[in-house]
Amino acid sequence: THKMASKFDVSQQKGLMAFNGFMGSKSYVEGYQFSPADSEVFGKMSGCPDMKKAPHAYRWYVHIAAISGVRGLSSGGAAAPAAAPAKKEKAAKKDKKEKKEAKKPAKKEAAPAAAPAKKEKAAKKDKKEKKEAKKPAKKEEDDDDDFDVFGDDDDEEEDAGKPKETRAEMLERLKKEANDRLIAKAAKQRTMVAIEVKPWDTEQDLNQLWKKITTEITQEGVKWGENCHLVEVAFGIKKICMSFVMGANNSSDEIIEQIEALEDEVQSVEMTSMNVL
Repeated sequence: THKMASKFDVSQQKGLMAFNGFMGSKSYVEGYQFSPADSEVFGKMSGCPDMKKAPHAYRWYVHIAAISGVRGLSSGGAAAPAAAPAKKEKAAKKDKKEKKEAKKPAKKEAAPAAAPAKKEKAAKKDKKEKKEAKKPAKKEEDDDDDFDVFGDDDDEEEDAGKPKETRAEMLERLKKEANDRLIAKAAKQRTMVAIEVKPWDTEQDLNQLWKKITTEITQEGVKWGENCHLVEVAFGIKKICMSFVMGANNSSDEIIEQIEALEDEVQSVEMTSMNVL
């Protein structure tokens, strides 16, 4: 259970409104991207929040539903009753058509006249069947065509015997599939982080400090930028503007802490931007 996800009881109105305030300036429950914490809160909700009473919770819910592949949730099923008038109108048209057909006795009387033509057609069909019976090779070919190589009929019988998926099971499956896709995507994800390193005084060799940081602080999946920029701060002191690219398993906070550990040479480190590549 995630800390932020367990903080709000979204099944209750009070908890939902607290969650709405929390999401006022956020897109996700934790961090800057979809996470299991979003799935956990989403699963606790009984339905889509009211757009007027809880606009931030509503915006988040519709966004997470789209990511999870859940369709038709944002409207809350309000569109279903609209189909009733159309169904009623269709039934009225059908009834009108039946009454109109009942007023045409002449057409019904003409039906027996079609009997000779029907008899002639049956005779032609019988003749054709006898002709086809004289072609055993062709018949074997047809039998081969009817043979189902992939056993689709058996599959249909097996599917018919299986219990139908409930709505809760469908939502759980969709959330699991969405999480699996995110995990697979995260494994390939790369993020560029820009930082500013401030020294203690003007006498320090900043190029030498940059080389020390990029050679001594190394992690698997982290690649430092090939150069840096020195920017004036105040009173002759400059700061080092540098960057690095990391994988999904790396932590920018951990890298910054390692740089700050060089406390004799580094006054402070600040992260200025983080962009997913």
